[in-house]
Amino acid sequence: MTKRYTPKHPTLSVVPRPDVTNPLLIPRYTLQLVPGNARPDPPVVIRDSAGAATILRPLYQGLDREQFLVACLDAKHAVIGVNIVSVGSLTLSIVHPREVFKPAILLNSAAIICAHNHPSGNPQPSAEDRVLTARLRQAGDLIGITILDHIILGDDRTFSFADQGWPA
Repeated sequence: MTKRYTPKHPTLSVVPRPDVTNPLLIPRYTLQLVPGNARPDPPVVIRDSAGAATILRPLYQGLDREQFLVACLDAKHAVIGVNIVSVGSLTLSIVHPREVFKPAILLNSAAIICAHNHPSGNPQPSAEDRVLTARLRQAGDLIGITILDHIILGDDRTFSFADQGWPA
């Protein structure tokens, strides 16, 4: 009987495949995408930073710490899915490009929008936010997934790196 691995990530299922030809019995894995819920019809298309903020802001309601997420988009910028990359503390969230792009690659995303909140209410980016944005853009360029924006949500204001002309 094959034991199923139940991952913490709700949209990814990793199922070991038995390999009878391998004398060492090293497990091989198959990745399966399991949606958390049905995709809306018509699809939700993000056209600008204001639209992204409107769609993503409800995901941050009532949070008392930073949370970084990635919205994965298809070629027409319709939302395929949203993944929480990191939940941090009051003042920071540790984010690495590999965790940002993993769901985007698995969902065959053409583009992504990154977002995080500032529980202080002030959406102005920190020096670390600027460095992270530059790193993510470099990684996206390398693997061929466009980062359309990185938005920071404050209480009632939003900062958009794309609207500000990018250079982090």
